[in-house]
Amino acid sequence: MVVKKFLKRDTKRFSKFGKKRKKLLSWRKPKGRDNKMREKRRGYAAVVKIGYKTEIQEKAILIKNLKDLSNLKNNDKVILGNIGKKNKIEIVKKAKEMKIKISNLNINSFLKEIEKTKEKKENKK
Repeated sequence: MVVKKFLKRDTKRFSKFGKKRKKLLSWRKPKGRDNKMREKRRGYAAVVKIGYKTEIQEKAILIKNLKDLSNLKNNDKVILGNIGKKNKIEIVKKAKEMKIKISNLNINSFLKEIEKTKEKKENKK
């Protein structure tokens, strides 16, 4: 499904409505008497209405330690939280053993990078 970006009227025209200022780019319903956007005229930006909603995504479980990993069920979606490198390595190795996919991390490439850095440290010594 295509996600539509809805912006208030004249965002491309005036700075106060968000031209080159992304924080101000937000939806406001057009309410003016002669507003062409409110009248849904051809050639003007789309107005928010029923049918534009995106599909609901599955909820993902945030993992911050090894205990969280052991509480998982088979088909749960997993996201790795903000953790240190040592804990991250342990969690990733355990997830690989349990054959769990982590959605915000590629397990194989992460482990290869860590092995390379270990080899570089050993070569320096």
